[in-house]
Amino acid sequence: MMKFTTLAAAAAVAATPFMASATTTLQIDTNQDGVLTLDEVQAVYPEMGADQFISMDLDANGALDESEVAAATEAGLLPAPSEG
Repeated sequence: MMKFTTLAAAAAVAATPFMASATTTLQIDTNQDGVLTLDEVQAVYPEMGADQFISMDLDANGALDESEVAAATEAGLLPAPSEG
């Protein structure tokens, strides 16, 4: 069931047009605590739904750490952040 859920979430995100990413992870992490919350991600990518975010939050702690952002980017769930 988890594979299907993850695949469905990936398909939903792939079908969602994201704006071009000129944003760094530091710019998204507005409170600079080292993780991205749903609110921080939605501020930059308003199309991001809670279910999509949850599918990227591998440890289910309500925030995306560096490894989860990397995994989500590699899986195509998040646009690659620009350097800076």
